[in-house]
Amino acid sequence: MTTGPGLSVETGAPTSADSAPTGQTAPAFSPLYQQIKTLLLRSLQSGEWKPGDAIPSEFDLAARFRVSQGTVRKAIDELATDNLLVRRQGKGTFVATHAEQHIQYRFLRLLPDVGTLAAQGSAERRIIECRRLRASAEIARQLELRTGDPVLQVRRVLAFAGVPTILEDIWLPGVAFKGLTLEALADDKGPMYALFETQFGVRMVRAVEKVKAVGAEAEDAALLDVPLGLPLLSVERLAYTYNNVPMELRRGLYRTETRHYHNELS
Repeated sequence: MTTGPGLSVETGAPTSADSAPTGQTAPAFSPLYQQIKTLLLRSLQSGEWKPGDAIPSEFDLAARFRVSQGTVRKAIDELATDNLLVRRQGKGTFVATHAEQHIQYRFLRLLPDVGTLAAQGSAERRIIECRRLRASAEIARQLELRTGDPVLQVRRVLAFAGVPTILEDIWLPGVAFKGLTLEALADDKGPMYALFETQFGVRMVRAVEKVKAVGAEAEDAALLDVPLGLPLLSVERLAYTYNNVPMELRRGLYRTETRHYHNELS
């Protein structure tokens, strides 16, 4: 059926009182709440609602898409499960942001053997370097760029309770992060991903990691203040923004004398 100029949605026979949403393109033959989820995701991608913003009420969204509030609620529930939206009792539903305490360590799986990471407070950060360079073939492949495209490389050390714990090398697409400097990174006291949201409009929504054990090499050992050859956990993370666009390649070396890598599988 036609839903607007140049836009159409294919649907089968109606299975509920809802009809397909109008005004935007949605996947054909998918459950109606999934179509609404896709349309809400597109609004997030386009920046209609920015991190931290309240989205319209279920009533208003139901009217906008011409579906029931129950259908909208189910779509929002899935986006909340994906950590893209956050429900706040009595206040509404908001776009998730890495500035929130319970989300800022979302991708960090290194936990203390005793206590919780959040209980230790924010990590102390030392930016070692921030430089612009041309992407190697391997970096370009992972970030879906062309070899030689501009990228930003950041090296930093994260310490907890004064103990250097994580050494990270980070590569970012140069165009998306134009203007990011060592001074800006050093001066900012919030989570790095929150800075990416507010200053560059880039939100990391999911990540894929590869983990293996390595021995500390000379430069790594010096920066982490550990003996040469000490076993470290090497974690390579590729983080994506909306629409599965890779926006960050991060390679970290983790000390694990008093910490462990924790993940929940389902």
